[in-house]
Amino acid sequence: MNLIDKIFRRNKTPTIKLVDNRDFSALVSDTYIPLDRNPDVQICVNRIADLVSNMTIYLMENTEKGDRRVVNELSRKIDIEPCQNMTRKNWIFKIVQDLLLNGDGNSIVHVSMTSDGYIKNLTPFPMNQVSYRYTNNDSYTILYDNQEYKSDEVLHFAINPDPENYFLGRGYRPQLREIVANLNQATKTKSDFMRSRSLPNLIIKVDAFSEKLQNAEGREELLDRYFKASKAGEPLLVSEEMFDIEQVKPLTLKDIAINESVEIDKKTVAGIFGVPAFILGVGSFDKDEYNNFITNRIMSLAQNIAQTLTRDLLVSPNLYFKFNSRSLYAYNLSEIVSVGVQMIDRNAMRRNELRGWIDLPPDDEMEQLLVLENYLPAEKLGDQKKLKGVDDIDETSEA
Repeated sequence: MNLIDKIFRRNKTPTIKLVDNRDFSALVSDTYIPLDRNPDVQICVNRIADLVSNMTIYLMENTEKGDRRVVNELSRKIDIEPCQNMTRKNWIFKIVQDLLLNGDGNSIVHVSMTSDGYIKNLTPFPMNQVSYRYTNNDSYTILYDNQEYKSDEVLHFAINPDPENYFLGRGYRPQLREIVANLNQATKTKSDFMRSRSLPNLIIKVDAFSEKLQNAEGREELLDRYFKASKAGEPLLVSEEMFDIEQVKPLTLKDIAINESVEIDKKTVAGIFGVPAFILGVGSFDKDEYNNFITNRIMSLAQNIAQTLTRDLLVSPNLYFKFNSRSLYAYNLSEIVSVGVQMIDRNAMRRNELRGWIDLPPDDEMEQLLVLENYLPAEKLGDQKKLKGVDDIDETSEA
């Protein structure tokens, strides 16, 4: 059965949609806050998704002289317009969000084909409406919108393989649930603390037998008369015989150690997602740590997506997809120019390639390869006088 037949073949048998575990949690607890609404979780997921979706997707080809980039309609389809009404960035952003949070480690993309066998659309499924059905032949089908799809009819992205069902991924909800609950409680505690009316900064001792203290109107009149100035900055004049005033420092968030516990929980959330803690406001920016984050966490996720695209979309064994990560690293312009100049000096790249690194247009006069200290064109290296002199000496000695 060819690919087109697989895509258009459908099982129309109605199926029962499974309820996601998040829906149960929302029903049994009126204080439940979904993980995707927690600010720290959103920051981590959105930062990772933003970085992965910023990378250009290359279609590469293996050749005898090394791998080279291929530019054709297929590469444009995947890198520019993989899905109708979605750009490549939004398409990858949705997939990464599903992998990290919404899909519990899975993201399903439906492949629709044209009548002549070309890719028409790659549509992500809403993961809260997707379920799986296991078959007897060590395979599975995907249920969505009362339709059943075979695993080879869709793109199935997955991370953290499940030890029992190896084709399914696992998200971070079990690890995050308790930590996020602590962060939500800390936020609620801080909000209640700041709104508390039981933390006065002045305690005023008055005669308890005064008739004016017997009701709220009397107490308010007493405060207005003796303790409220008519103008800002105007001193208050009270009698020491009538009142005994003591200043009290209210309890702070630092006193109840809430800041320390929040910082520990933020570091735990950052560690679960594999992002640097300074992204969540803990600590200061570190260039080396950020570059290590790009090399390991971001590129690991990008490699997973690229391998899935290669496995499910490409037929030729010489083609594969690749994410370009060079633009994500933290480096300044002088570092880029310095590396480029060294490669030019060693005849390893053209000057127009360096201009492309720093977003300058190509120049026809900068296409030649230049080498040596006087930057001679490569094809004129043999015309140097000192080399001709050596040749003359050799000919004389032979004679």
